[in-house]
Amino acid sequence: MTDTRIQSDPKPRGPFATWLSMLWADKLAFFAALFLLIAVLCAIFGPWLMGDLATKQNLRGRNAPPFDLSRGWLMILGADALGRPVLPRIVVAAQNTLMVAGAAVLCSAVMGCGLGLVAGYSRKRAAQWIMRLGDVIMSFPSLLLAVIVLYMLEPSVANIVLVLAITRIPVYLRTTRAEVLEVRERMFVQAARVMGASDRRIIFRHILPVVLPTLLTIATLDFAFVMLAESSLSFLGIGIQPPEITWGLMVAQGREYLTTAWWLSFWPGLAIIGTTLSLNLLSNWMRIALDPAQRWRLEIRGRKND
Repeated sequence: MTDTRIQSDPKPRGPFATWLSMLWADKLAFFAALFLLIAVLCAIFGPWLMGDLATKQNLRGRNAPPFDLSRGWLMILGADALGRPVLPRIVVAAQNTLMVAGAAVLCSAVMGCGLGLVAGYSRKRAAQWIMRLGDVIMSFPSLLLAVIVLYMLEPSVANIVLVLAITRIPVYLRTTRAEVLEVRERMFVQAARVMGASDRRIIFRHILPVVLPTLLTIATLDFAFVMLAESSLSFLGIGIQPPEITWGLMVAQGREYLTTAWWLSFWPGLAIIGTTLSLNLLSNWMRIALDPAQRWRLEIRGRKND
């Protein structure tokens, strides 16, 4: 009688391994996430490692061309009009660029989501006033409103974050309200209400977890929009002011030398394009990964790649 060995199933993966496998299933999203990880690391450790190098002037190396390693590897992307190396300046500028965009998106998402939950769940008159507030904000072009406010106020980091956050509130407000209006009629919400759950518990324990994946996807896309808006304000000269550095400010400072030193605007512009493109690719992946009805596509492709 021959022995038959029953092969046991492999151990189930942890949540991190599962998400990493789904990310690897979409190669574009994987490399986009890798690029964003490098940008975040530059924002965190860049000023600590290269803060002094980004401000060190060398007038003998004014507008030094890129890919010339005779002056050292820091000059691989060239130097600006004051001889400061472009590579350390891009690394250091990542902190202000990502910090302003991240803070604006976080503030607008929290305020817009909170107002949207109230407007979608409540049937009182206050819900109508909240929607009218969103309509008023949307009636003004966001970039034009930011230009007017920053022209009247001091163009500081706090004012830029505040203006960009206010202009993006209607995006989260209207999206959250539309989602809540549909979710509040589902059976599990009705069952929680019959069981005697309070409105606060229903909103935060039953409705918000269903709405949150959609908001995360929108926030990823909105991060790219806010970053471009901040770069536009810096390019117009009403964003963050020197001696602080942002990618948009570097592009603005290099526009006078486009014919003689194209690299001054090209490399920070390329950083803006790469970050924006990566955020869009990652947002498309998140839209599928956070949807239980479509996640199986990534899970199957991830198992095939193992």
